[in-house]
Amino acid sequence: MNKEQAFKLLAQQLGISNNKAKELIDKGLVYAGNHKVKIARGLVDEDTKFRVEQVNDIVVLYEDEDIVAIDKPAFVDSYDVEASIEGATLIHRLDRDTSGVLLLAKNEPFLQRAIEAFKQQKVTKKYIAWVDGIFFEELSIDEPIHTERKGKAISRVDKKRGKKAVSIVRPLEVQGKKSKVEVEIETGRTHQIRVHLAYIGYPIIGDEAYGSVTKSKRILLHAASIALLGYSFQAKEPRDIERYK
Repeated sequence: MNKEQAFKLLAQQLGISNNKAKELIDKGLVYAGNHKVKIARGLVDEDTKFRVEQVNDIVVLYEDEDIVAIDKPAFVDSYDVEASIEGATLIHRLDRDTSGVLLLAKNEPFLQRAIEAFKQQKVTKKYIAWVDGIFFEELSIDEPIHTERKGKAISRVDKKRGKKAVSIVRPLEVQGKKSKVEVEIETGRTHQIRVHLAYIGYPIIGDEAYGSVTKSKRILLHAASIALLGYSFQAKEPRDIERYK
């Protein structure tokens, strides 16, 4: 059977440009059967039928003269959110797969105040995740994290080179051999929750980079709430977080 590059075949099937097709694959939105298409230039059979995951709309939770709070859907890059809101600058960011509360500043003085609040650890952030394994008691994880930034960032617990990182994990629900947990973080290291949960043997479902062997359309992590500088925001759990199956 003849072969074709995945992005070219997708472009033909959807009637879109090659660049748009490649972008959809790079964002992790394209599936062939139940398998995510990961390499846009990879060769596939010419009779392969693709399915494109639909992305929810960006929702504004709150806005005033200083701040915009967004409910970011999964599969959307934080910088794309920033680009869509004129005059706003990201205060922090969420990984593409992570849904939930994302904050942007509307002026430089407030941005600097917010950055300082993060530095002083005066920000409360709570996340919801589904993990592999049965998690049944609250646990505080105080393990330093080091991040390598050669190409794609990857982090790990490193007691010599790592920076202080604290995560408090609380059990919420168990379904079979999967658990729903709440994670409150006192620091904000790159991939902190993903690294800490994997370190204690409970990788987030879908997080293949950090040891999950359970297939999922995305990494099942949701930024449920954040509070800083007198503000407090919550984002409703999307369907795949509210119930695992």
